[in-house]
Amino acid sequence: MEKRIILFLVLAMAVIVLYPYLLEKMGIAKRPVPASKAVPASALPQLAQTAAQVPPPAKASATIPAQGLVAEREREVTVETDLVKVVFSNRGGVIKHWELKRYQNTDPKQPKPIQLVPADEKGVTLIPPLTVEVLDAKLQERMAKGLYVVSGKDLSLSEGEPAGEIGFSYADPETGAQVTKSLTFHHGSYLVDLTVETSGVSSSTPLSLGTNFGIHEWQEGFVGFIGPATNSGGKLDKATPDKEDLRSGQVKWAAMQDKYFLAAAIPADAVPHIGVVRKEGERLVSVGLRTPAVPGAVASRYRLFVGPKEYDTLAALKIELEETIDFGWFIYGSWSFVRAVAKPVFYAIRHLHDLTHNYGVAIIIVTIGIKLLLAPLAYKSYKSMKDMAAVQPELMALQKKYADDRDRLNKELIKLYKDKKVNPVGGCLPMFFQIPIFVALFNILYMTIELRQAPFMLWVKDLSVQDPYYVLPILMGVTMFIQQKIQPTTMDPKQAQIMLLLPVFLTFLFVTFPAGLVLYWLTNNVLTITQQVVTDRYLLPKTRAAATAPAAK
Repeated sequence: MEKRIILFLVLAMAVIVLYPYLLEKMGIAKRPVPASKAVPASALPQLAQTAAQVPPPAKASATIPAQGLVAEREREVTVETDLVKVVFSNRGGVIKHWELKRYQNTDPKQPKPIQLVPADEKGVTLIPPLTVEVLDAKLQERMAKGLYVVSGKDLSLSEGEPAGEIGFSYADPETGAQVTKSLTFHHGSYLVDLTVETSGVSSSTPLSLGTNFGIHEWQEGFVGFIGPATNSGGKLDKATPDKEDLRSGQVKWAAMQDKYFLAAAIPADAVPHIGVVRKEGERLVSVGLRTPAVPGAVASRYRLFVGPKEYDTLAALKIELEETIDFGWFIYGSWSFVRAVAKPVFYAIRHLHDLTHNYGVAIIIVTIGIKLLLAPLAYKSYKSMKDMAAVQPELMALQKKYADDRDRLNKELIKLYKDKKVNPVGGCLPMFFQIPIFVALFNILYMTIELRQAPFMLWVKDLSVQDPYYVLPILMGVTMFIQQKIQPTTMDPKQAQIMLLLPVFLTFLFVTFPAGLVLYWLTNNVLTITQQVVTDRYLLPKTRAAATAPAAK
């Protein structure tokens, strides 16, 4: 019984990681395809206040003056804060570059700030961020390629100059249609205030975030979603349509995201919006917000959030944008019970990091805390395994005696367990508690930007990726082998020798896991070995220990 349960648990752990991969290889399903604190603590209350207050819609002018809305030449405008560096082009009044100054790519030789506007590819037309769309194709082309008049100049914001505004205006020479985009940047904030005014446009005017804006790297992985995300009618939708999908209801935001970064358009007025999600091509998706068609001039107000998916920063906005961080992944889906475990563990690790300034040390301390919390259960489990080992001769005698009568064998085994007061599954309970914690840490290490590029010590420079020299997986395999050797068992010697192959299998499996996850399992193994030695030598009654059958060699 114990042998079967242990094998089941091992297979369950393997399924957690390999199940999506097998589905993809068999063609049954596709994996979710993915396409230092960045905000000071002092800035969070300001972010929350800004997001919580929805300003009234700005009154649109009866007419937007057409004079002076013709630029003479193409030019770029740069806005720089302590967090971002943004480059605009007056051709179309769009964003050309958006750098996050406090985050760098993973290139060890030439680290550069994260760039969230994708580069143009040969033969592929990408929609630039802040494109205003109209139904008239010719007008759309002129608005996209026309030279906008720039109001304002290059901005360099600081505590002495905490806010700055820049604007772009265009008047179509053929139809008289006009559009103005005004953006206000803030020092110490990833939020940008945006107002878009249109006049002389009879159709609705979607504001597009552009193709793949907010996606730094589109890479495949079991955990983490890359692509569009919308919150409409209180429902989070991460689906990518075959062509175009319109999402109505009370739209809180529309966004593009990868594992660690996000670009979101947030309505900031009472005007109803429709979320527009459009597939532009393979790994090419755009999202936007569409306003209804209204006669005359229309002014729409938005807030843009373009930055890292830091949980506290997103939660402070109070619009459920933090739900883009999926703590609940488990076997090709999202589960509430996994989130219920992952979030407290994440809070604990982050709090301990504030004290120790090392996420690896924080993981070790959390592992010790979990081990102490489960210590009473572990003691009962170890005692149950010793008791089962003690009754092993009688159990084998019953199996031999009633080998041809399974019903009678089951009744005699139940009677034996009852008379000897042993529980055949008692030794497996701690493993059941370890699995959700294991999955929770798996999600935390893969999904949270706080652990991205977080060093531990010596050769471990990033806990969110695998150990480059395989030291931690090998040590984990060695400790698992020692743990099996000293653990009481009811298996016969041949079966016990076969089970010793389990550490080898898990070592190869853990080689590809994040170093932080392997560190957790290694620490847990060391603590389990210590606990078993202490329990066996000092806690269990000596008479019981003497009567216990030795572990298989």
